[in-house]
Amino acid sequence: MTDLALKTNGLNHLALVCSDMARTVEFYEGLLGFPLVKTIELPVGMGQHFFFDIGGGDHLAFFWFPDAPAAAPGVASAPSLPDRGDLPSAVGSMNHVAFDVDADLIEEYRQRLVDAGIECTEVWNHDNSEYGLSPTVTDDVFVRSVYFFGPDGVLLELAGWTATFGPDDVSHPPKRAGEA
Repeated sequence: MTDLALKTNGLNHLALVCSDMARTVEFYEGLLGFPLVKTIELPVGMGQHFFFDIGGGDHLAFFWFPDAPAAAPGVASAPSLPDRGDLPSAVGSMNHVAFDVDADLIEEYRQRLVDAGIECTEVWNHDNSEYGLSPTVTDDVFVRSVYFFGPDGVLLELAGWTATFGPDDVSHPPKRAGEA
């Protein structure tokens, strides 16, 4: 550790940009059930900044700017659902937001999204195998998840941990730029 080691209390908020604040509120509060807890009208007509309580003391925030540039999938965000195409987005971009849920509720929550007309991946059982996925829940599965898009193309994930991590879970050396 360096002298600059910071003690945080977790994530305060992640701020994203939306194209339509009313549609954003309808989706995140109305469909996903995240209470809208703070709204800000930015000065001189610059836009709005709204905060949703996503549980655990964490918040997801959205800016709405009247003249924001258009979305740039594959550059500023993930271009597709992970099981339907490419996952990479540009350096410095926000690839996806994962909401922590009870792993035992993943199938139920996925079905609720499907019933609401939201296109989703199948439930993924992430494990330590070569391809990182198991068709069933095994002792090697460490998180279960499902992916879907929000109204402005933000890749969202519902994820539930199924394992507690230990020292053996940090076993890969970090790669440098240019390494394949």
